[in-house]
Amino acid sequence: METELREVRDAVAGARLPLQTPHAAVASAHRDHLLAQLDDYVLPRAAALDAPLLVVVGGSTGAGKSTLVNALVGEPVATTGALRPTTRDPLLIHHPSDAGWFVPARILPHLARQRGDGTPQDRGTGGVVRLVETSAVGPGIALLDAPDIDSVVDANRELAGQLLAAADLWIFVTTAHRYADAVPWELLREAARRDVAIAVVLDRVPLTVRDEVSDDLAAMLEAEGLGQAPLFLVAESELAGGMLPESALSGLALWLERLSADTAARAQVARQTLHGAVRDVARGALDLADAVESQQRLSEGLRARVKAAYDTSDLLSTLADGALLRSEVLSRWQDFVGTGEFIRSVESTVGRARDRITAFVTGKPQPARQVEDAIGNGVLAVLVDQANTAAERTYRGLSQEPAGRELVVGTDLDAASPGFAERAGEEIRGWQHYLLELVRTEGQDKRTSARMLAFGVNGAAVVLMIVAFATTGGALLGSEVAIAGGAAVVAQKLLEAIFGDQAVRRLAEQARADLDDRVHTLFAEERDRYEALLPEAGAMAGSSAALRKAAAAAQGVIDAAERS
Repeated sequence: METELREVRDAVAGARLPLQTPHAAVASAHRDHLLAQLDDYVLPRAAALDAPLLVVVGGSTGAGKSTLVNALVGEPVATTGALRPTTRDPLLIHHPSDAGWFVPARILPHLARQRGDGTPQDRGTGGVVRLVETSAVGPGIALLDAPDIDSVVDANRELAGQLLAAADLWIFVTTAHRYADAVPWELLREAARRDVAIAVVLDRVPLTVRDEVSDDLAAMLEAEGLGQAPLFLVAESELAGGMLPESALSGLALWLERLSADTAARAQVARQTLHGAVRDVARGALDLADAVESQQRLSEGLRARVKAAYDTSDLLSTLADGALLRSEVLSRWQDFVGTGEFIRSVESTVGRARDRITAFVTGKPQPARQVEDAIGNGVLAVLVDQANTAAERTYRGLSQEPAGRELVVGTDLDAASPGFAERAGEEIRGWQHYLLELVRTEGQDKRTSARMLAFGVNGAAVVLMIVAFATTGGALLGSEVAIAGGAAVVAQKLLEAIFGDQAVRRLAEQARADLDDRVHTLFAEERDRYEALLPEAGAMAGSSAALRKAAAAAQGVIDAAERS
């Protein structure tokens, strides 16, 4: 069992809830509660089934818990009174022979130990439990006087709940006037759900209503699945020196004495509570797995938003559909190849274009650099605009989710990253250089080299750039549509005259593919700025799987133990 429970603890401790959702705080508190339950009770008890029982005396303010503890011990070891100080350390009373079980931090490891002589022992991470040795408590059991479950001090109230979760046996103290209060019953229902061994003390019962009140409380316990819990009545009586008469608690004292003397009975109490606690932890681990998976789905949704915003499919279509062949590029292209009349004549007489182009390339071409610069500037403008648009869209989309808003508020992620334009410019120049090398390699054939000689490698590379943006589906205006179409046709025919039609198709595909790769790389780097903020969904999936596996294994061990 210990191995399975260690795996549960590792899985619970490893559960990550990184996104600040409305439910994340509740899930984180639940995880902390599970860890406390495992560390304070489940693991220590599973490792030492023969250890003394920890009997926690709990109840509401003024119920008489400390008075009851003092009466059981026979001396005023616990502070009494209806009002509590703002801080109150729990008191653990044990037989001297059991000191080895309680002085070390075997249970409640977060609480430092303080012996009755004031010597600190095994200082913990916060808070103190005061240890008192007395032979008035039989060996095999220890009494722990807990803070009030309804304390006005949050820390005391939380500590009371934690101490009750670490108990083998609850002695729940209430009064004839307050036994139906809501707060105690919340904890009693939790005890029933966890199958905790429990005894109930009804304190300050007037003799005139003894039977009526006790029958009503017994019926309420039965209705909540606690009908087997022993019920002890303490009659309303005067205190002598702050102490109850010895006879007032004779029934409870005898019951505890018999439990102390009966090893088998103590072992049965320990098994009952431990098995119930393990089942409760297993259920809690499954609830925690649900919370982790909820965060996983949210993370995947946020990541999908980022991915959609930085999807370059439309951008690459824009670059390939001829939209770049407008104003500045068209003007420089016309200067490069000759005149607008030449382009229009080629477009209208495509059948005679090869002869015209062959004659053209034997002449002196215009400088290609201006066309190359115009294309580069056009592509750069599109990339920068798209990067800013994607950043703004992603920022806005994430800001609409509480978890996403926590990630991006206060960042500069609503625009393209600093230096994006410079990096994009470098990639464009790299692409243009790649096209130059493509043309140079393709032109190594003697016949092709002769055809390209007059036109030049740079000129052919510029023409290939135009072909890379050959389809005219972009938002061209007026006469630009016809002229851009003519530019594409001229560029196509020019290259075919030099390299042949099959080579031109291959070169154009290589040119587009290289540009696509460069654009993908640029935008992946931009997308990474956002994705770096998002938790890995895969890690959360592994965490939830580990929780479910460990919970099933722990539950399986308990089922097997109860069948045997």
